[in-house]
Amino acid sequence: MGSSEPSLDDFLQENKRKRNPFVPLGALVTAGVLTAGLISFRRGNSHLGQQLMRARVVVQGATVALMVGTAYYYGDNPWGSSSTP
Repeated sequence: MGSSEPSLDDFLQENKRKRNPFVPLGALVTAGVLTAGLISFRRGNSHLGQQLMRARVVVQGATVALMVGTAYYYGDNPWGSSSTP
């Protein structure tokens, strides 16, 4: 319980991490498409539900790509290698 544990303020500093506003938007769109797809399945419209599930996969993939792209652009390297070209 010493000083080696980071505090909450360390995680919330704006200058430490850059934030991409499209990542939360992508998460909301993913949740919305998922909800609409589940509602379609429940109402018996399996064709529309299947299309919405495919759209969810595309939106979710785009959101993950945004996260990785933002981390790469701003130099956050989760694998620990500090050498950059």
